[in-house]
Amino acid sequence: MSSLIEVQKKLLPDLLLVMQKRYEILQYIRLMQPIGRRSLSTSLGISERILRNEVQFLKDQNLIDIHTSGMTLTKDGSSLLKALEEMMKDVLGLSLLETTLKERFNLNKVIVVSGDSDQSPWVKKEMGRACVTCIKDRLTGKNIVAVTGGTTLAAVAEMMTPDSKNRELLFVPARGGLGEHVENQANTICAKMAERAMGNYRLLHIPDQLSQEAYHSIIEEPSIKELLEMMKSSSMVIHGIGDAKTMAERRKTPLEEYKKIEEGNAVAEAFGYYFNQQGEVVHKVQTVGIQLDDMNRTPNVIAVAGGASKASAIEAYMKQALDSILITDEGAAKELIRD
Repeated sequence: MSSLIEVQKKLLPDLLLVMQKRYEILQYIRLMQPIGRRSLSTSLGISERILRNEVQFLKDQNLIDIHTSGMTLTKDGSSLLKALEEMMKDVLGLSLLETTLKERFNLNKVIVVSGDSDQSPWVKKEMGRACVTCIKDRLTGKNIVAVTGGTTLAAVAEMMTPDSKNRELLFVPARGGLGEHVENQANTICAKMAERAMGNYRLLHIPDQLSQEAYHSIIEEPSIKELLEMMKSSSMVIHGIGDAKTMAERRKTPLEEYKKIEEGNAVAEAFGYYFNQQGEVVHKVQTVGIQLDDMNRTPNVIAVAGGASKASAIEAYMKQALDSILITDEGAAKELIRD
């Protein structure tokens, strides 16, 4: 396949460009359907005149339907898009990025989606869709899935669909609340994933960060103790990777601790741990939820993070996240291999 693509690039470069453009249009319609032509034009940066011709071609090929509410993919369009995905990974150079990152960080698997979520927010939905596929590929008969919060994990929840094999699914939050927008809280994401996957869920109604005294008191509560045991026995953990300073601000970190994070040159945060560029822990917050040591006993750990601005954070965390799975976007991936 790769040799054929190289030949096409030399003899028919325009063909690949046209195919790539139409692939992106179908891809975006799948994520945002139903969507109007003007919104599609603005989102993809294609003039309405050019897009009108492309849309008409796709309709003539029975790949999309056009309704008053907007455009949607047909069954043929969905099938074609699925068949195109692996080939387009080669065309766009994503397969090479995946292989390079997998070897560099000694990971179990890397999935790179096209685009940069810093520039195009819809790319988060594409990462979410890729994550859902990855989750379903790794489900067993009985599953406890722990999830963290954040905008990227919210996109995963939005793209979640029911499990066709009707396997037993229990979703639990991997941490308490951060006092942020409710739609980005681990509890909300956990409940939404369960609802869309037609599974069950449990919630953790306590703050993520507690004082030592409050922490030791709360974790002895029978209901909290039971839920923490469920988290620690999860068959799968799905989490984001945060920028250190951003996460410190979201946690309303006291000035003394914030200085410690700054002086330690922290660039990444996950599960209340702050990492420097070498992947070393420079600060740890007392959090209720999954701890870094628990990850060693979890069969499937999936990190989802993208955007060129997150590259340093992803690199720092991945230096000690051996044998896990990384789902990222092209913007972050290119930054990660730039050196």
